[in-house]
Amino acid sequence: MQRTPLYDRHEASGARIVDFAGWAMPIQYPSGINQEHLAVRQEVGLFDVSHMGQLRVTGPQVVEFLRWSTLNDAGRLKHGRGQYSMLPNDRGGLVDDLYVYRDAELDYLIVANAGNVEVVASHLRELAELFDVELADESERWALLAVQGPGAALAVERVSDSDLASVRKNQTLDASIGACPVRLARTGYTGEDGFEVFVAPEDAGAVWDLLIEAGAAPCGLGARDTLRLEAGFPLYGHELGPDTNPLATPFAWVVKDKPFYGREAMWGVDPGRRLVGMKLTGRGVARQGYEVVDERGGPLGEVTSGTLSPLTREAIAMAWVRTSHAEPGTALSVLIRGQAHPATVVVPPFYSS
Repeated sequence: MQRTPLYDRHEASGARIVDFAGWAMPIQYPSGINQEHLAVRQEVGLFDVSHMGQLRVTGPQVVEFLRWSTLNDAGRLKHGRGQYSMLPNDRGGLVDDLYVYRDAELDYLIVANAGNVEVVASHLRELAELFDVELADESERWALLAVQGPGAALAVERVSDSDLASVRKNQTLDASIGACPVRLARTGYTGEDGFEVFVAPEDAGAVWDLLIEAGAAPCGLGARDTLRLEAGFPLYGHELGPDTNPLATPFAWVVKDKPFYGREAMWGVDPGRRLVGMKLTGRGVARQGYEVVDERGGPLGEVTSGTLSPLTREAIAMAWVRTSHAEPGTALSVLIRGQAHPATVVVPPFYSS
């Protein structure tokens, strides 16, 4: 397994290490997933997300290239801003979901999921042959930390040279944490305020230590997953994949009405199913792959993600179901070990901050 620059610190802290997309990553620390989750919701948590990939795109036609290859409109981005986006394939589904940052006039940085970096890079290189652009994999140039929670800005300010009060959501800026130069982005994937910290790998340990000293609780990928689900955010390989039409999801707002690669296979096509949120009204927790059925036991779809919310203590889930049963308030059931557990369709997020 590959190791991030912070691996030794995770191991020394007693974190449980697992294989995630070929990386040795902390799934949880001794405090446990629930406590890490609540630290982010109530105070501030710190994640190592250095396994994510970074791809640099530059050149005279970079805007045209990104407008064609991604679903959101990178042409709307001002300098020092970022946007959530998706990368379509040619059959109405997705190669990945990603974040796109505009660093300069003709200079953009794409952050892709760890398990998809090579696939995303290969796909973009193929499309780039039609445009005057250059694509470079900068994944080894960056370590990436995520400081998340209502106390995130205060924690970063304690150890940096920046006043962050005026920094808006999705904005980026150059700063220093201790003596280490960093790029801060007011982004994250937990449903809370926070910053993602791009830093040179050799400086990652010093920045991590300073943020822990400033009050951030170390958190693993287990809490990251429960947080993003509670916030109603999708995860590629669960809610999203090669055969999932994003127009049939709560994230259809990402798909802008413009020419893009694969549009004919996606636009105006009804897949007959929708991605929905669910709350189980009885005991039991839905897990990925569990079958969703109607009142007669007829198949409706399957669960993509599910957990017991550490914040609300409710069993929550997301699932693909037939369009006929996708309206909020619709009653259905999830089969858990052969038993039907009642559930209700709801609109995520599953909590209010």
